[in-house]
Amino acid sequence: MSRMSAPGLACCMRRLAVLVVGLLVVACAAPGPTHAPLALTGPGALGLDARPSAPMGERWWADWGDPHLTALVDMALQGHPSLALARARVARAEALAAVRGAAASPQVSLGADLAVQRYSENGHMTAPIAGSLRDTGTVRATLGWSPDLFGQQALDLASALDQARAAQADAALAATGLAAQLGRGYVALARLLAHREVGLRALAQREQLLQLVQARVTAGLDSQLELTLAQGAVPDARYQIEAIDEQIALARRQLAVLSGQPAQSLDALAPALQQLRPETPPAALGTDLLGRRADVVAARWRVESALQDVALARTQFYPNLNIGAFVGLNALGLAQLLRAGSMELGITPALRLPLFDGDRLRHQLGARQAELDAAIAQYNGVLLDAVREAGDALGSDGSLKRQRTQQADVLTGAARTAQLARLRFDAGLGNYLAVLEAESPWLVQRRLGIDLLARQLDNQMLLIKALGGGWRDDTIPTRPASHAYRAGSPPNPKDVP
Repeated sequence: MSRMSAPGLACCMRRLAVLVVGLLVVACAAPGPTHAPLALTGPGALGLDARPSAPMGERWWADWGDPHLTALVDMALQGHPSLALARARVARAEALAAVRGAAASPQVSLGADLAVQRYSENGHMTAPIAGSLRDTGTVRATLGWSPDLFGQQALDLASALDQARAAQADAALAATGLAAQLGRGYVALARLLAHREVGLRALAQREQLLQLVQARVTAGLDSQLELTLAQGAVPDARYQIEAIDEQIALARRQLAVLSGQPAQSLDALAPALQQLRPETPPAALGTDLLGRRADVVAARWRVESALQDVALARTQFYPNLNIGAFVGLNALGLAQLLRAGSMELGITPALRLPLFDGDRLRHQLGARQAELDAAIAQYNGVLLDAVREAGDALGSDGSLKRQRTQQADVLTGAARTAQLARLRFDAGLGNYLAVLEAESPWLVQRRLGIDLLARQLDNQMLLIKALGGGWRDDTIPTRPASHAYRAGSPPNPKDVP
């Protein structure tokens, strides 16, 4: 038989390798028909303005002109337990991603085993070992490596990284919500304090009215009915002040707890509504809303993670190769352990084919595809809620501005009426009872004005939260493996402004 040349042998080996790989792929289980995921809601379907709105400051609360509000929010963002919990979840997600990233590297371990054993006289060992007490020792270094032939490890790592980025966005969402909650509580406290001032003025008015009615009853100008009505109005005013004081105490305690302080530390806090100067809201909602809302960004990252999981589940239908090697010393008797003859080494390659595991893998793939649909549905829902919240807050802001303008006219008229009554009394053309009665509508309008201003400021807090609270998405996408999404690829979170 003629001897084959080296190039010919190499060519035959390459053909044989290609044939073996082809047979292995053919022998693997089939993943089944392609699944068409749900469609994602795009910005065009939401009526968002293509032009981006003006950027919001990351520390928006510092731009409201109240140093006490700034200090409280800064303090809350540093030490509130909910944010500590969110940061712990981020650290956990990042650690799990690091674990999956380390799995792609060769794993090296070193072990040492020592044992003392009496060998059976009736076992597989023969004399002189049988029936004797011997010590044994093993020192071994082991190397294990799984080549990422079909991208399983890269996809697994990408999924973990996307989950970590979603956790980062969740932490930002918690911070935004906490800042808005504290700001709304601050506005609520200012509203209560303003109502208390009006309540004190109403109490003084009713006490003056009672004195006047008592004098008129003594003079025979009023009956006991007027006196009884005037007497009942004074306790009612005091009751309203006491109820407001209770709400003020609760509001201060809530702000103290939100900012991580003792409950009584803010007993002297007295904000004023007129001191708050919010930023001008945008005229329309732009597509940049999708990148400013932390909950929308977190939902997008979870869609990306689910896509990676589907691709990973498909790779489970392909062969899996593991390469192992070891080198070390093994001896029966510790005195022999360090001798040259005790050396051992070996290579342990392993190939696993999913030949008869198709049903389980197909069900596993179906579960991942269902999780992808759920992630897309959640993203669509979060997106719709985000646009609705921002649109509602923006619409309410315009309506409240118009209501305040109209109510200011009514308040001006009531103040003018009270002033004219006072002027008539000073000129001797009317009695003081008319002055007090004219003051009542003015007090009512003052209360309405306080409520409208507080509602407008509270709504602007909601609008800031709905617009993302000044958060900036600084996550960096990683795409270690390419995969198609035929039913409309979800936008990369970094591709949306």
